[in-house]
Amino acid sequence: MDRKPIRKLSQEVINRIAAGEVIQRPANALKELIENSLDAKASNIQVTVKNGGLKLLQIQDNGTGIRKEDFEIVCERFTTSKLQEFEDLHKISTYGFRGEALASISHVAHLTIISKTKNDICAYQAEYCDSKLKAKPKPLAGNQGTIITVEDLFYNMNVRRNALRSPAEEYQKISDVVTKYAIHNALVGFALKKHGANNDIRTPVNSTHVENIRLIYGSSIARELLDFNLENDNLQFSCSGYMTNVNYSTKKFQFLLFINHRLVESPSLKKCIDAVYQTYLPKNSHPFVYLSLELNPNNVDINVHPTKHEVHFLNETQVVESIATALEQKLLGSNSSRVFYTQSKLPGLQIETRETLRDKDDSRKVAESPKYTVRTDSNLQKLDKFFDVSRKNIFPDKPQDANVSLTEAEYDKHHAHFLQQQESFEDRCLDKTVQDLNDSPAKAATEQPSNDAADKSNVVSLQSQISASQEAKKCEKPLSKHLIKKITRVDTKLTSVLQLRKSVEENCHRTLRETFAQHVFVGSISPSQALIQYNTQLLLCNTKLILEELFYQLVLYNFQNFDCYRFENAMPIKDLALLGLDLPDTGWTEEDGPKEELAVRISEILTEKGPMLREYFSINIGPNGMLQSLPILLENYIPNPLGVPLYLIRLATEVDWEEEKKCFDSFARETAMFYANVSSDTDENGKSWKWVTEYVLYPALKEYFIPSRRFTQNAAILEIANLPNLYKVFERC
Repeated sequence: MDRKPIRKLSQEVINRIAAGEVIQRPANALKELIENSLDAKASNIQVTVKNGGLKLLQIQDNGTGIRKEDFEIVCERFTTSKLQEFEDLHKISTYGFRGEALASISHVAHLTIISKTKNDICAYQAEYCDSKLKAKPKPLAGNQGTIITVEDLFYNMNVRRNALRSPAEEYQKISDVVTKYAIHNALVGFALKKHGANNDIRTPVNSTHVENIRLIYGSSIARELLDFNLENDNLQFSCSGYMTNVNYSTKKFQFLLFINHRLVESPSLKKCIDAVYQTYLPKNSHPFVYLSLELNPNNVDINVHPTKHEVHFLNETQVVESIATALEQKLLGSNSSRVFYTQSKLPGLQIETRETLRDKDDSRKVAESPKYTVRTDSNLQKLDKFFDVSRKNIFPDKPQDANVSLTEAEYDKHHAHFLQQQESFEDRCLDKTVQDLNDSPAKAATEQPSNDAADKSNVVSLQSQISASQEAKKCEKPLSKHLIKKITRVDTKLTSVLQLRKSVEENCHRTLRETFAQHVFVGSISPSQALIQYNTQLLLCNTKLILEELFYQLVLYNFQNFDCYRFENAMPIKDLALLGLDLPDTGWTEEDGPKEELAVRISEILTEKGPMLREYFSINIGPNGMLQSLPILLENYIPNPLGVPLYLIRLATEVDWEEEKKCFDSFARETAMFYANVSSDTDENGKSWKWVTEYVLYPALKEYFIPSRRFTQNAAILEIANLPNLYKVFERC
């Protein structure tokens, strides 16, 4: 048999073979196009995909654009603006350098380019086939930048097209490419969407690596990230990035590696990093690692693979070992304690935590499975029943079933009833009735001391002489029962206060409102933490955060209608301010000025605002700067007297006294912060903080509290356990 002669391949065959090496799938094509956009200094890149990138793959940027004169050769092989001589490869700083991307795409797809430079008066559109321009560029309207549209990818390579995976899997690979470039190029805004749909990925311009990781991968990874930095002058490299600590693990190793800002793969580095984490993570668990490795360009060979997804560099083994060692030291430094997060979430949002079955007659039937049975019901037997400790029902006309959720109509009705009750909150809070307008004020002032439980206003006695020692700030004697009561209730008509109330009501979260309204108090952990039960869930509450919001609302809803604690011996605001300035919480420094001058200024400010404070908030300040009383926000609750000095300082410095609405809002916030600090000592009524928490504060939350939506974000309520999940654990055992 005769040997076949050697023939030179036609240029068309050569180009298609080369195109098949460079463009292996839609994700490879997109990677080349993204790198071109980044080389063009784009700050926004939008990617649109149809049918996994096979039918349509479009990328739009706002970069420098392509000149009209370059349209003719832009799709020819080995045409580039980034390289002139072979030696330039050793100092290349751009992504592209061979000039093969657009040429390769034009051989296996229908390619259209629309581009406009800064100096052009209009954009130009051109279509390409096999690296050749089909017709002269057409002028049309357009913004600065470039739009490259790739249609019918691999239309002339049926074997390659049929070998590709499903459109969904190809789209996932495209999403992976966009994700990695978006995280590495945080200053550039990226967007990815399917044709005719909304964005699946969207990152803002001038973002950060951590923020983009949070947007794309979620907060479960972002909150566990450790910042990583390493420099080695001997090996001439630097490395930076983010890695998860030992609190996070996943089944798949998520490894993002950029070498000299080029997305590449390094199996040896990936294997070493994974081996480091195996010491700390459970079996078959892996971390998330993003690394940006910068090497001396003279030590890197980037021209070793058609798709440029691999690079070779000098001293690779030593560099890998150095990075792995530094990562392990970073993990050791962060492993002093393990943190186990519980999700800050709304009780009742998950179906499995509460099963409610309703029949056609709207009769409620709770699922009979024991894992959905509530073990404690606030409306049934409880130890308090035998001690005559009564609890008011929020809606007296309709008993509540703690095991069943409210319907939309029921919630609207009860919520409206709740807000209506807020209008007469002062009377309910103090358990008294509004007296006749004709009653004489003098009569109330001269009324004899009474032991009746309805007389709730009190005269507070503090030391007349306050020393610098914190231990000296105590009450001289218990509260006595002199009656200091308002005669009439004032309806507030100030627009600013009504707007603040409306804001509170509009920001109410329905599920949380239902949770607090139907909760069962379990126990106190500390003055700032307590446990409650709602349905089949055990919840940990940050009492301090919750009380800050409760007292803020009480200030707004009782505006101009406060009773007050009157000090038996009025206290000079100046002396209290001096005492407060000695506290570390005030943050006083010498640059702020002498304490004496600051104390005098604080006294002057509050004395000047005295008439307003007395009329609206029952804070009586005499013309000589003497503090005479504080408001009563909640029956049977006395704020921590040790916080008075700091409270006065913050009133003078943090409240915006210029604008009415901001003034009332900031005053309410500062007052709420003061009242929310539950003292760990026995109060003036002889009650411990545990008693106050269980029988005063949490009943008030159940009856009056309007939870804000921000409570779903600030970890004020954490789910500790729920019965269905516990059953799952027991079933596995």
